[in-house]
Amino acid sequence: MSANKNFQVAILMGSDSDLPVMNQAAEVLTEFEIKYQIRILSAHRVPHKLQEYVKEAEEKGVKVFIAGAGLAAHLPGVIAAFTTRPVIGVPLASGALKGIDSLLAIVQMPSGVPVATVAIDGSKNAALLAIQILASANPILNKKLLTYKKKMEDEVLRKDSELNKS
Repeated sequence: MSANKNFQVAILMGSDSDLPVMNQAAEVLTEFEIKYQIRILSAHRVPHKLQEYVKEAEEKGVKVFIAGAGLAAHLPGVIAAFTTRPVIGVPLASGALKGIDSLLAIVQMPSGVPVATVAIDGSKNAALLAIQILASANPILNKKLLTYKKKMEDEVLRKDSELNKS
């Protein structure tokens, strides 16, 4: 459900090597019929283009930014510096520290520039958090989210029941 106009969520990453993880967020948004746009814009290599994009995305109606970043992981924080919309950072497993450095970089934002943070490679949860944010003002989406959670609950109970058949 990617869209160039009227999208509610922007998914950004600094490199195409991040695409396999960040596509998981896109899949969740598609499941919930949320319009999104996915872009590769490095905070270090094209900072002016990133700033321009954030402004344009807001003008097009984006409500939430999801940003995946590895190593120094500045992308979510830089986006947060340019917007008042919620930013969800996804630390990506990379480098010698396997994403721990990314996690710490995203979590340690200065006061006044918040970035919500999910687990390393947790883009699926980033999408679900974005959906929860959107659902707070959208009863139809909230109902879809409740149905999704009920389905997860039913699946766990089904597995438990199968495990304990005697």
